[in-house]
Parts: sequence; C-alpha cells; structure tokens
Amino acid sequence: MTPALIALLVVALVVAFVIAKSVTIVPQAQAKVVERLGRYSRTLSPGLSILVPFIDRVRATIDLREQVISFPPQPVITADNLQVGIDTVLYFQVTDPRLAVYGIANYITGMEQLTTTTLRNVVGGLNLEGALTGRDGINSQLRSVLDGTTGPWGLRVARVEIKAIDPPASIQDSMEKQMRADRDKRAIILTAEGARQSAITTAEGQKAAAILSAEGKKQAAILEAEAERQSRILRAEGERAALYLQAQGQAKSIETVFQAIHDGKPDQGLLAYQYLQTLPKIAQGDANKMWIVPSEFSKALEGLARLGGADADGQSWMDVGPSADGARPAREMDTSDWFESQLPPAAAQPEARIEMTSMADTMPAVPSPTLPPTDSMAHTAAAEAEEAVSMPEIPPPPPQAPPRQ
Repeated sequence: MTPALIALLVVALVVAFVIAKSVTIVPQAQAKVVERLGRYSRTLSPGLSILVPFIDRVRATIDLREQVISFPPQPVITADNLQVGIDTVLYFQVTDPRLAVYGIANYITGMEQLTTTTLRNVVGGLNLEGALTGRDGINSQLRSVLDGTTGPWGLRVARVEIKAIDPPASIQDSMEKQMRADRDKRAIILTAEGARQSAITTAEGQKAAAILSAEGKKQAAILEAEAERQSRILRAEGERAALYLQAQGQAKSIETVFQAIHDGKPDQGLLAYQYLQTLPKIAQGDANKMWIVPSEFSKALEGLARLGGADADGQSWMDVGPSADGARPAREMDTSDWFESQLPPAAAQPEARIEMTSMADTMPAVPSPTLPPTDSMAHTAAAEAEEAVSMPEIPPPPPQAPPRQ
C-alpha cells in the first residue's frame, strides 16, 4: 500500500467522523439541549439536526412524556403521635427542557425530597383517622405545593396519589378489633331489628286473623240469630193463622149447631132424649163403685113414652122427613168464607221487617212460606160439607137401662 493511498483513507475516516459529529437525530417526544463552546445554544426538536463539529455538543436528552415515579414509604408522625409509613406516587411532565437541565441538578431527587417534607407537614396536622379518611385532601395539598415549587424547574406536576398508609402493627390490631366489634355490633343490631320486624309482622298477622275470625263468628251468629228469629216469626205466624182458622171453624160449627137447633125447634121430648144419652157416661170410670138413679129419670121416661106416639097429625117427633109445608127445616150452610184469614201476610207484619242495611248485600234472602190460597181451601171445605150433608144420618143407638142397685 502506497503512502498516498494511506493518506486518502485517513482523510476519508476524518471526513466520516466529522459528518457523524455534525448530524444528530432527535426521536419523537424527546428534546436535546445543545451547548456551543460550553454555553446554552438551543433545544433541538424531534427530527434531523445539524451541529457544528467540535463546537456544538448535546448536553442532555430530556423525555417530554408524562412520567410516573413511586417513592418508597416515608415515616410520618401524625398529630396523635403515631408513626405511619406513607407511599406516594407522583405524575409529572417536563415542559421546559432548558430549565430542567439548568434549573436543578437532579429534578427526580428534588421532587422526592420535596414530596417527603410536604407530606410530613400536611399529615403532621392530622390524626390517624383523619389521615386514613382524608386522602383526597392530602393529595390536593401535595399537588398544589409541588406544582408551585417545581414550576421554575420546568416541570408540571399532574397528580399526586397516596398509595398506602401503613400504621404500626399494634394500631392495626386495635383497628381490626374495633372494626370486628363494630361489625358484630351492626350484626347484632340487624339481627335484633330482623327479629323485631318478624315479631311485629307475626303479631299483625295473628291480629288480622283473630279479627277476621271474630268477624266471621259475628256474622255467623248474626245470621243464625236472624234465621232463628225469622223461623220463630214464621212459626208464630203459622200457629196464629192455624188458631185463627180453628177458631173460625169452631165458630162456624157452633153457629151451625145453634142454627140447626133453632131450625129444629126442640121440645121437651128432645131434651129428655139427650138426658137419657148422657146418663151412661156418668157410670163410666173405674173409680165409680155405686151409681144412684136420679129422681128425674122416671119422669124423663114417661115424657119419652108420651112423645113416642103419633100426634094429632099422625106424625111422630122421631120421624125424619120434610115439614108440613114441604120445605126442609135446616137451611144450607155457606162455607165459602170458613177458611179465609183476615190476617195480613207474614212479610207485612211489623216484627217481620228487618232493618239491616249493612247486611243487605251479604245475607241471603230467607224465603217466607205462604199459606195455601184461601179460595181453594174454601171450595174444598164446601165440597166436604155438601158430601157430609148428602150422606144419610145414622140414628143414635138406643139408650141402655142403667143398672139398678
């Protein structure tokens, strides 16, 4: 190899080195701080950039994306003198690469120390319960202090989160016991409340059942009493109508007998004959040991013997037949109104009217039995009377002579 060729290779290497030093590529979401002769020159944006070899140099490459830093647990003393360990997570972003390089030597360490001191100041004014329940307030205060302090460093604190608060083991044990006691208390209260509600519901159900049962018994008693009342009213009405009809029949019978007696014009002989028919009834009975013939007995026999013969007209009083004028002595009986009751129907009676508007829809209607029509009964009675009149009369048996003592 000749010296000229070697010199050419050296020159080529030098040129390649110079070109490599003068060309730099900045990736996306990054920035490079360039110094010229030891002083800040400019900040290179993403892309291809040309530098002056041996004059310009890249001081630092800054990541412009939002970054997350988790700090180890920091011991913090609360207002009630309890030491707790608090883990924090910090979200920040570099907004000015020049200030991040020249404003602070190490912004990561600076933010860690600033977070620790601020956290101690904020939590030091709170007790343990306030620190455990007031995380949102602590996060807001930390972010406000860190964002205001790191602004000259070219940083923007987006969020600060407390990841964990670890109290001492004894405090954790006490808290677990308190929590367990609180849960047991709530369980007992809920159980008692459930038992109370169950007892109230059961009592209400029993009360409703008793009320319904009593109401049913009341309605049944009312219906039974009303049915008994209606039955008694109807029976009394029937008995009254029967007695009235019986009284009407007896009245008609007495009236007919009385009229027949008057039409027959009875005399002394008929009375004597009736007297003789009554005498055997006197001797009836087991207690009768002695029977005395009355003194009037002989006179009654004499009158009966005289009357047994023919009178001046040639007729005897025992002869049955028409009278002298050819007419029948007994007049016909009118039985058309014998069974006509003048009483109002049972439904029109004052005692049969039931004023129960509350039971009008629930009580079944009780049908009122009605008497048979009086017209049919009257016609039936008249037919029976005419049949009895048309039948021949059977003469009474002759009187028996009483035993003599």
